[in-house]
Amino acid sequence: MKNFVVGPMAVVALSLFVAGCATKAPPPPPPPPAVQPAPPPAPSIVPGSAQDLKVNVGDTVHFEYDKYAVLEQDKATLQRQAAWLAKWPNIKVTVEGHADERGTREYNIALGAKRANAVKEYLVSLGVSAARVDTVSYGKERPVCTDSTEDCWSQNRRGVTIIASGANS
Repeated sequence: MKNFVVGPMAVVALSLFVAGCATKAPPPPPPPPAVQPAPPPAPSIVPGSAQDLKVNVGDTVHFEYDKYAVLEQDKATLQRQAAWLAKWPNIKVTVEGHADERGTREYNIALGAKRANAVKEYLVSLGVSAARVDTVSYGKERPVCTDSTEDCWSQNRRGVTIIASGANS
């Protein structure tokens, strides 16, 4: 048998040919992600709670400047409050009356009282027992906004229904 000598160019060509024909193995799959514990569930709102009243029903209605009539757009909120109170007959509420910063302290206390009473009267007209609804006026003493602008003042002219202390069963 004769020795067969392969030249360097033939070796390179043969190597390229073999390399080109070879199939590459797929890359290994990435490692699985580290197992993260599930986040804790969001706290749920307890039915019949103050948060339930505020978030799911609505606890606030607003008033026009120097007025205490319940606005048409707020009647739906008070209707939801009345339905909620019917569902929770052992709960008593307090309606807080508030005013904006304009006017004297005494005037705004009186106006806040009229606003709280207007909310109470509307709830009573929807079937809520008057004995379950107390009122209090804070006048301009508890603003939610302190800028001296109409937008801010309109936020402060409000009636807020809260669960009376010790009344949540």
